[in-house]
Amino acid sequence: MTISLQVIYPAADEAVFDFDYYVETHLPLIEEHWGDLIETVEASRGLAGGPDVPPPYLLIATITFPDMDSLDKAMGEKGGEIIDDVANFTNVRPQILIGEVLM
Repeated sequence: MTISLQVIYPAADEAVFDFDYYVETHLPLIEEHWGDLIETVEASRGLAGGPDVPPPYLLIATITFPDMDSLDKAMGEKGGEIIDDVANFTNVRPQILIGEVLM
């Protein structure tokens, strides 16, 4: 069963997020360290929460893994450098959702 890891960065007045760094440095870091474990990586920048409503999230990243063992390995022995890099592009503490891909 395919497993998803969603990393969700909530919007806030004091939030700082360097989207260029995220795209040019953080995403390649994920590919470098987790490339052999992941199936897909997708990142969406929040634009709106509806008509004339600011986005509730700055960015949502979705990374899919073939199984829970691959996710566990990524988050364990291969996760430190990726997690440590978050401070280089944002002051927001991300929320995490691990799920089973249904479709």
